[in-house]
Amino acid sequence: MSEKTSKKPLRILIVDDHLVVRMGLSALISLEPGMSVVGEAEDGESALELVDKLHPDVVVMDIMMPRMNGVEATAQIAAVHPETRILLLTTFSASGEVVQALDAGAHGAIVKDSSQKDLVAAIKSVAAGKRTISPEISRTIAGVSSKPQLSERHLAILGYVAKGLSNPEIGKLLGIGPDCVKAHLKIIYSRLGVATRTEAVAMALRENMLNT
Repeated sequence: MSEKTSKKPLRILIVDDHLVVRMGLSALISLEPGMSVVGEAEDGESALELVDKLHPDVVVMDIMMPRMNGVEATAQIAAVHPETRILLLTTFSASGEVVQALDAGAHGAIVKDSSQKDLVAAIKSVAAGKRTISPEISRTIAGVSSKPQLSERHLAILGYVAKGLSNPEIGKLLGIGPDCVKAHLKIIYSRLGVATRTEAVAMALRENMLNT
């Protein structure tokens, strides 16, 4: 059997809170030889459960979703399943969240109205280990303010760090695992341009980011 015929299809998980969008993406991807949609999720929490269960090669992830958005889902998937590639599906209005999700471990981002050709190409690209961002998004996120952008969850974690709590202690208070706390800290360090917990807290205090 040749290498071409023996190659397994890419396993794709689609995550979007709109049923019509999920159906459309599933139909488009299923038409492509060498790709298989193995599951669909309507929010970040469901996505985490399906990644644990199905072990997809690529997660096509919406950013703005209820219960758990794409930024936090990306951070948790990257922490627990670093082998899974994540392609963000977004609109121009979510440029700040796209930056945070890329910092969290996403491997690419394309706009929601991309053509089937561009969608398939982006999936193949991130599956091959390449960082893939559509030109439209690249131009949009280039204009995002350089001021540190931290979510409410990030600020809560920083607040607990400032109080001297460990990752397991913070995770217990927030209902997440210590690996997830570590993944969030990685985002925080990246956004603040620091390398340690002490530096992160010091900068947050200087910028009046914490309620002390």
